Amino acid sequence: MRLRRGFASVAVVSLVAVAITAPGGGRSGGEATVEGRSQGPDIDASAGFARITYDAPDPASGRGPASSSHTDWLPPACYYAPAYSPEEFQAYWDELSSQFYRVGHPDEDKRLLRESLEEQYGEDGEYPNYNVDKEGEGMFWQVVRNENHPDEAAQWACESRTFWVDFDDSPPADIPQAVDIALLAELAYERIRVPDTEVEMNPGGAQTVNLATWIWPTDGGFEPVSVTASLDGYGLSATTTATPVGLSVAPGTEDARTHPGSGECAIDAPAYREGWEDREPPCGVTYLRSTPEGESYELTASVRWEIAWEGSDGSGGTLPDGVFETAYDVTVDEVQTIVR
Repeated sequence: MRLRRGFASVAVVSLVAVAITAPGGGRSGGEATVEGRSQGPDIDASAGFARITYDAPDPASGRGPASSSHTDWLPPACYYAPAYSPEEFQAYWDELSSQFYRVGHPDEDKRLLRESLEEQYGEDGEYPNYNVDKEGEGMFWQVVRNENHPDEAAQWACESRTFWVDFDDSPPADIPQAVDIALLAELAYERIRVPDTEVEMNPGGAQTVNLATWIWPTDGGFEPVSVTASLDGYGLSATTTATPVGLSVAPGTEDARTHPGSGECAIDAPAYREGWEDREPPCGVTYLRSTPEGESYELTASVRWEIAWEGSDGSGGTLPDGVFETAYDVTVDEVQTIVR
């Protein structure tokens, strides 16, 4: 039985779904059990690595994803990506089938597996001899399931299948989840890490009722962050950039005024300088009531990051903004005099 586009035959899928240890670190293998796993900043298919390269800054301590809980955007739950060269794929199936034959499965199952592999990868199969004569000309693609996606059912929305794509061909348009430039942009977005939203305040320490608190970004502000995702061998890439565009302040209580009134500040809000105590801060808050003893207000500072991408073919677009926030516990006193 042969399926369109060289999808794994039903016999192979059903047989290999039996628990067999696949090559490569004891991951469960086979075309029916491919799973997406997080390996540091990358995500791979457990039966074979997704051949996608990410060019990104080294993740630093205290950094988080630009796609925060404040956006409805979610990364792709599953997709198809290049996984094996012909020689790698042949070696994979040689070892996997050898294990299957040794485990003691019924002879009928072994026969079906042999027939299925012959039908797909035999001399007269869909991909004769695993396309080893086309080594360096393309790759076998498989499903990748993104375990970082919150919807497990969505991870399995892409059926298990294997197909071949030459390096000089475009990803198949009739498979919507096949990686293309737009999907590369989303995968790059998923890997963007932005710095914590750290701000400084004046006065420092405890705040004072009716005395304006200046707030500004730490260390001179925030800079754009970019990640490039490239499809190895196919000449396709997308660079996704998160650009900081706004700083928001929420005092954590209704008994306060924000500066400006909207609480939306410029991303480059200036730092307080000596002698500016009588000026209204361009970004800040004035508390109108002290905190009860032993309690505090939770002031939050958040940065909005605009997300845009550019493809290797000149295409481009935007993705939903990300918002990343940090909370600060603030105590407010009734003291009327303070030394700045």
